[in-house]
Amino acid sequence: VPWSKAVISPEIAQGTSPVGVFGDDFELLFKDQYGKYISPWHDLSLYGTASNSYTFVVEIPKYETAKMEVNKEDMFNPIKQDRNKDGSARYYTYGTPFFNYGLLPQTWEDPQNCDTQGHCGDNDPLDVMEIGDSPLPMGSVVDIKILGSLELIDEGETDHKIIAIRLDDKDAHLIHDMASLEYVKPGLINKLIDWLKKYKTSDGKPENFLSSDFPTSQQEALEIIEECHERWVNLKAGRSGTTEGFYVN
Repeated sequence: VPWSKAVISPEIAQGTSPVGVFGDDFELLFKDQYGKYISPWHDLSLYGTASNSYTFVVEIPKYETAKMEVNKEDMFNPIKQDRNKDGSARYYTYGTPFFNYGLLPQTWEDPQNCDTQGHCGDNDPLDVMEIGDSPLPMGSVVDIKILGSLELIDEGETDHKIIAIRLDDKDAHLIHDMASLEYVKPGLINKLIDWLKKYKTSDGKPENFLSSDFPTSQQEALEIIEECHERWVNLKAGRSGTTEGFYVN
């Protein structure tokens, strides 16, 4: 699908509070059932409400090109649009994303956690690419099934991408891991790999690379999640050596 710049606001999840103008000073705040502001990064549970599920927070709905993300420094960590170095609003320009994108709460890729090649965590919550059939409203909080992961090396930093499907998707009963994903949606894994490698090339940047062109198993992905959860626990408790000016209350 060709790239296009969004000219209307995306659908917003119920129970969230949008502020400002989309594409400019927009931010999306989260509230609990009592109307109290909460952080989607720190206050939502990593674990879903269903057995063996995890919590997915939608930052970028499927087919949206505005690069939205939870702001780690602002109070209550609202979803805001990322900015280019010149201050302009950032958009994905390598086609239109064909997945819902977001994060796993209570996780953190620790920049002090480095591999043997010197690639260290990207200092963000774990990213999720949800491959369900339809777009989810921005700010949605949904239960997902973990299928596997891809390890992106983005400008020298480790940036794991957890591959998942939401539990209420029409194909969730058929897809349980990366092998069944390929069986039910043939070619989708290769499309994900292509997108991760090349999505910055349309902005004049070099290709990213993956530590492996083969996705991890479901079990390996779950181990990555648990490690990043433990790193978040240390961050929240002030034991990580740094909080980087993050809002962690």
